[in-house]
Amino acid sequence: MFTDRTTKRWRGSWKRQSARKIPGMYGYGIVAASLVMAAGLTGCGEAKEVALARTESSNPIVKTDDGGERIYGGDPSVLVDGDTVYLYTGHDASTDEQVANSVYEIPEYLCYSSTDLVNWKSEGTVMTMDTVDWAKDDVSAWASQVMKYNDKYYLYYCSWDKSGKQSIGVAVADSPTGTFVDIGEPLVRGSVTKPQLSTFNDIDPTAWVETDENGEEHRYLAWGNGMFFMCELNEDMISVKDMNGDGEITSGTSFDDADIMYQKGGIENYTEAPWLYRRSDELGNYYGDYYLFYAYGWRECMAYATAPDLTSGDWTFGNVIMYPTSTSNTNHMAVFDFKGKTYFVYHNGSLPGGNGYRRSACITELHFNDDGSIDYFEETTAGLAGTAVTLQSAAGDGALLSHEGFVNSSADVDYPMKNVKVGTGLGDLSTDEKWVLCDGKADASNEYYVSIQSENKSGLYLTAQTDGTVVLAQDVDAAEETAQAQTFHTMEGLSDKKGVSFESVLMPGQYLTLQDGKLVLTDGSDKKAATFYLN
Repeated sequence: MFTDRTTKRWRGSWKRQSARKIPGMYGYGIVAASLVMAAGLTGCGEAKEVALARTESSNPIVKTDDGGERIYGGDPSVLVDGDTVYLYTGHDASTDEQVANSVYEIPEYLCYSSTDLVNWKSEGTVMTMDTVDWAKDDVSAWASQVMKYNDKYYLYYCSWDKSGKQSIGVAVADSPTGTFVDIGEPLVRGSVTKPQLSTFNDIDPTAWVETDENGEEHRYLAWGNGMFFMCELNEDMISVKDMNGDGEITSGTSFDDADIMYQKGGIENYTEAPWLYRRSDELGNYYGDYYLFYAYGWRECMAYATAPDLTSGDWTFGNVIMYPTSTSNTNHMAVFDFKGKTYFVYHNGSLPGGNGYRRSACITELHFNDDGSIDYFEETTAGLAGTAVTLQSAAGDGALLSHEGFVNSSADVDYPMKNVKVGTGLGDLSTDEKWVLCDGKADASNEYYVSIQSENKSGLYLTAQTDGTVVLAQDVDAAEETAQAQTFHTMEGLSDKKGVSFESVLMPGQYLTLQDGKLVLTDGSDKKAATFYLN
């Protein structure tokens, strides 16, 4: 399973060592390497290595392919089919190192499945763009959503057509894992929708099927960048319904005089990435307003609006629920129910070398207030089943390590983040003091190496710098030196064996140390300042 390869390796190591928790560590797994005790590379005498329990699971959902190589995939969508959840992404294959020079290269759609939302199985490629005759190129597998209807599966997607406009396509399969076969022409041509603001107005399709209180079934399709369009589909699911019966498919502001409706009222600051959703009770019966989740502004926040129906365009703005991520300029959500809970899937660029063109799908639980509203929530590195910890100083008043508190900027010039301050008393939120221990990036097989990632600023790691400072930074280049700078050798606490000290892999003999409220590297002479307790 993608999320648990390293965990399984570590659990095996844990058992082989007959390891035990050290008393006084507040229950979190700092493990004594009882069979292997080695001297650390330190100027403070012999510091013995200890292995820390890394989180058992973390975002992103998928990190590697079947061969163990890093893989990127953005614009996630989800289909729940029985007791299985299917995740679909475009395969982000861009190789440009600088975001300013990057272009989307997305040759195919990938699928993953899960029955517990923690362990994900690769189902492989479900459609490649070189099989789509009407597409302008074979590297533009933009956002998609799969719907099941009458035992068939429909992949609604978008790509550039040969006229140079984005259009909405549809492909059909007998299984949620494909292979999906395109119908041979666009379902909605970009030249049909009005008004035309750009060549990419027609992207990011989302669908919804429901039977109304009069027993009439409706099959809705919505999409758009800068514009929000909606239509109904015929029962074949591959053609637009002629709503006004005039024999042609036209676009307008109402279904009274058009078949594709442009909606804008109440959808504040709409950018793209719409997703239709409605809550349901324990029996699966829908109730309450419809939700339109969407990307808001630039860099893209996540927001929602609600409406009593889908055809009037009478939306009421709800709230911004997620600010731009720390590592990607775009975002795209999927909202779904599974086993009595609601989940929110989104993407960021948190993997090494990630950015807005090399994205990764993440997941968190979504909570509704009693009145149906949704409050703001943050990114989560730990995800659904991972563990976040605090790092408490052994010195002074036992302050917690935190990074400076901030809302991610909407300005592209502020990215990538490389110099976020780390120390004590910096965070505005409790989550600014939470960290996720991951396998050491310099050598994931070394059980005495860890990398320390922020819980709420996913993709930002504690990073040692050669001038002795330590900052929170993104791994932009996935280079060996960056991996070393973001990896620490774990030792028994220099001042207390119940604690832990972190030696820099980039600069052996230098330890993470709290000094005057700042996190820096020192030789560990102040042993208490270089010792931490994990909660």
